Amino acid sequence: MGSSVTSKLRAVLFDRDGTLVLDVPYNGDPALVRPMPGAKAVLDSLRAEGIATGVISNQSGIARGLITEADVAGVNARVEELLGPFDVWEVCPHSEQDGCTCRKPAPGMVHSACRKLGIRESEAALIGDIGADVGAAEAAGATGVLVPTPVTRAEEVAAARLVAPDLAAAVGLLRGTP
Repeated sequence: MGSSVTSKLRAVLFDRDGTLVLDVPYNGDPALVRPMPGAKAVLDSLRAEGIATGVISNQSGIARGLITEADVAGVNARVEELLGPFDVWEVCPHSEQDGCTCRKPAPGMVHSACRKLGIRESEAALIGDIGADVGAAEAAGATGVLVPTPVTRAEEVAAARLVAPDLAAAVGLLRGTP
C-alpha cells in the first residue's frame, strides 16, 4: 500500500470525547479531562511534520441546558493544556432535533475547519470513535478513520472503510505505514 493519503495529508482533525480524551458525558469540568493513551505523542508527531491538527466536537449538552458554552470552552482549554495547541476548533452546540448542518454526521464542521486552515477537504482526515465521525469526514470529502471504543456499535465498525485499534495506528494508516 502506497502513501497516497500521506502525500496530500495536510490536516488531521479529531473528535474530542472518546478519541482525544476519555468520554465523560456532557463534561463541563476541566478537572475531569483525561487524555486517551498515546494522544499526546500522536499529536506531537503530526505537529513536528507540519501537519495541522484540529478538533471537531458535537456538544449537544449546550442545547439541552446541561452545560454552557463557557463550560465547553473551559474543558477545551484544558484539552489544549494537556495535549498542546490545535490549529482549529469546531464545536456544534446543537441537538439532533435542531437540524443544523454542523452536527456530525453532517459535514459542516469539517468544511469550516478546512476553510479556516486554507486546505481542501481531500487534504484532511478525521479520526473518531463513532460512525458519525467517519460519516462527517466522508460527507465532506475527507478521509475518515474509526478508532472503536466500548461504546462504538458493531455496525459502525463494519461500515467504516478504515478502522484502527488506537490513535497511533490510525495515523499510521493515514501515512500508509503498517
